[in-house]
Amino acid sequence: MGSTALFVTCLVDQLFPAVGEASVRLLEQAGSTVAFPEAQTCCGQPVCNSGFRASADQLARRFIEIFESYEEVVTPSGSCASTVRLFSTDLFRDDPSWRDRAEALGRRTFELSDFLDRRDFSPQARLEGRVAYHPSCHTLRELGVDAAPRRLLRRVESLQLVELEEENRCCGFGGTFAVRFPELSSAILEEKLHALEASGADVVTATDMGCLMHLAGALSRRGSSVRVLHLAELLAGAP
Repeated sequence: MGSTALFVTCLVDQLFPAVGEASVRLLEQAGSTVAFPEAQTCCGQPVCNSGFRASADQLARRFIEIFESYEEVVTPSGSCASTVRLFSTDLFRDDPSWRDRAEALGRRTFELSDFLDRRDFSPQARLEGRVAYHPSCHTLRELGVDAAPRRLLRRVESLQLVELEEENRCCGFGGTFAVRFPELSSAILEEKLHALEASGADVVTATDMGCLMHLAGALSRRGSSVRVLHLAELLAGAP
């Protein structure tokens, strides 16, 4: 089709539509013709991580059928992009036909900041303040995307990027991990909050709404003034 398909993710679709809208604006600014396949559903990450392989297999096949005709697929989520990249080895390693289709789609599926950085994109945004970037685990460890979000943030006018102490530590969300192990999740989160407060940041951003939702809830309970913005919202010029 020669267009860029936006895979919006479940959290964005159900709870944070502004992130999806910001993603479209950024992709269009970067020169893409954006398509939104309305038949899209979950990529299967939650059920796969919970051990429901048969359900994950069904969702992965459906995802491939919906998106494989597009030239490239972009998603504002490192964890979902990673899931799609791993279809071929995690779910279809013993099914050559589906494995090949999954592998081909995985090569054309990108997390948003990685995609924009590959196009040497300069955001048309301005933000007065100190911003801390939290590298989400899937974006950093599974996709290997680390420098791209920072490069994009440094191109935002008036933005001061500040470093978090031990920034590569998990925030404690981990999807169903936070539900299964709430005490451990909260302890990990507390360390991240201490680092965030010590940084003096006015805003915290990341590439995954799961991490940001986790952080936002804790910051709200503490009465913190730190704003939480997905990277897409920040780059698109959220007020």
